[in-house]
Amino acid sequence: MDTLDGLYSVVSHLSGMSRQAFDLSGAYWQVRAYQKGDYYNHHRTVCQYLGFVTDGVFRSYLINEDTDEEKNVFLYAAHGFVVTFKSFINQIPCDYHTQALTDAEVVQIHITDLLSLYRQSHEWETFGRILAQTAFNVTMTRIEGFMFKTPEQRYLDLIKDYPEIFNKVPLYHLSSYLGIQGPSLSRIRKRLLLR
Repeated sequence: MDTLDGLYSVVSHLSGMSRQAFDLSGAYWQVRAYQKGDYYNHHRTVCQYLGFVTDGVFRSYLINEDTDEEKNVFLYAAHGFVVTFKSFINQIPCDYHTQALTDAEVVQIHITDLLSLYRQSHEWETFGRILAQTAFNVTMTRIEGFMFKTPEQRYLDLIKDYPEIFNKVPLYHLSSYLGIQGPSLSRIRKRLLLR
C-alpha cells in the first residue's frame, strides 16, 4: 500500500475526510526515516511537524533535573500520529524530548502547510479539531490512568493499545511509561501468564 494511501485511510477513518479534500495535501507530505535514537523533536525547541508513523515506535520523555532519570510520557507507534501537540499548535518550545525507540519511518507535514489546508478546506479544519480532541483524550486517559488505575490495569491498557510493542521496545522503557519499576513489571507479566 502506498504511504499516502495508508495515511488517507487513517485520516478518513478519524474525520470522515473525502479523498478529494485529502488530495489537496499531496504535495505537502514528506517521508522521513529515523534511526533508533534519532530525535523527532528536542526539549525546548518548537515542534514544526505533524508526523504519521508508518513504521517504528517513538517516545516522548522528560528528564528529572535532580536525578537525570528519564520518564516516558507518551508512546507513538505505527498507524498513529507523532507530535508534541502543545508545542505544535501553539508554536512554543516543547516540554519534553521525542525520540525514536526503533528504526522508524514517518510521513510528515509542516505546520504552515497544515494551516494552509485548514484555510482551503472545511474538511481539513474538521480533521484538525478531531486531532486536537484525540490528543486531549490521550492526555486525560494517561493522567486518569495514574490516578485511578492499578499498575496491572495500566499494563493491560498498554497491551490493548500497542499489542506488538513488547517485541520492539526494551522493558525498561515500558516500565517507565507505566510508572513502575522493572521488577514490578516482571511480576505483573508473570502473574498474568499464570492466570
